[in-house]
Amino acid sequence: MSDASRLGRVNALADPMVAVDAVTVAFGDVVALDGVSLEVGTGEIVSLVGPSGSGKSTLLRVVAGIARPSRGRVRLAGLEVAGPAGFVEPEHRRVGMVFQDYALFPHLTIAANVAFGLKDRDRAGVRAAVGELLERFGLSRYADSYPHMLSGGERQRVALARALAPQPRVLLMDEPFSGLDGRLRDRVRHETLDVLRDTHTTTIVVTHDPSEAMRVGDRLALLHGGRLLQCGPVEEVYARPATAVAARFLSEVNELAGTCRCGLVDTPLGTFAAPHLPDAAAVRVCIRPHHVRVADGPTGISARVVSCEFLGETDLMTLDVAGLDKPLYVRTARRAHLMPGHLIFLDVDPSGVVVVQDDTAQPDRRLSSVEVAI
Repeated sequence: MSDASRLGRVNALADPMVAVDAVTVAFGDVVALDGVSLEVGTGEIVSLVGPSGSGKSTLLRVVAGIARPSRGRVRLAGLEVAGPAGFVEPEHRRVGMVFQDYALFPHLTIAANVAFGLKDRDRAGVRAAVGELLERFGLSRYADSYPHMLSGGERQRVALARALAPQPRVLLMDEPFSGLDGRLRDRVRHETLDVLRDTHTTTIVVTHDPSEAMRVGDRLALLHGGRLLQCGPVEEVYARPATAVAARFLSEVNELAGTCRCGLVDTPLGTFAAPHLPDAAAVRVCIRPHHVRVADGPTGISARVVSCEFLGETDLMTLDVAGLDKPLYVRTARRAHLMPGHLIFLDVDPSGVVVVQDDTAQPDRRLSSVEVAI
């Protein structure tokens, strides 16, 4: 998606379709969501990403009205649907949902599945709406078939068509592509996004896969331990993660411990700028494997090859570097053909280095002794 298109969608937040304000959800002593605030603009697609048990599905359930917040409020198109002012039942929120297992009715035909949410229309209106959706999703020939007769990708398209049939204000998708394999997953995801953008449907997509989250969303919201760690345009969150947790979740990183001195951090791989951090702060220097390069000639950074794995388009090298207490991982696009014990020299691309305060001593959640996936 172009930068201009992404910016246009982010600007839609001036009038958010979904506004989650300081929502906390507690189940006894377990805090599933801890003061989460999130806004989604009209027509925007937001990827809600995080590890299992981070609270992603709980947040979706709160927006849908399936779960109630213990504190905070939720507004849809400016109307409070959960909070101190009252509670609007799920069937009155005009929120559609697509689940990981599609949740199709096995005893109904494909046409009847798509028509399920159109009970308020006359027969002719239902027939026209269903026919249009089946045509849009390339499912017309399956109108009289049953779900078990379709492939996984076709069932996913039926589930999406059924969710869009009532013209919801908001569509919530919970791991919608995780049941599909490889190229089929990529194709169905691409087709789905085309429909969502053509229909200008406000969408929240839950996934545990950071690569998928970056492909899908106009913005990315990262949950961890029931808290919203960071939210912003995809490229910004990837390039400038706010915490080491965010950096290591979104991609592989080499982490080096250090201390900020006068806006700089000295490491065995070089000195890196950290003007945004206080003096004497303990920091983590996060370097992605593809931002470490094998130099053509001697440099100040020497390394010994521990192993070199062929991964198709890249090699993954494990290196021993003096001063590091852990191996250094490097991805290179050129075939290295290096044997264990080989001496090489390295350069580091400073644009791929992220320096953040050390969060290893901080608990990931308030009740760290209890882990839940809700």
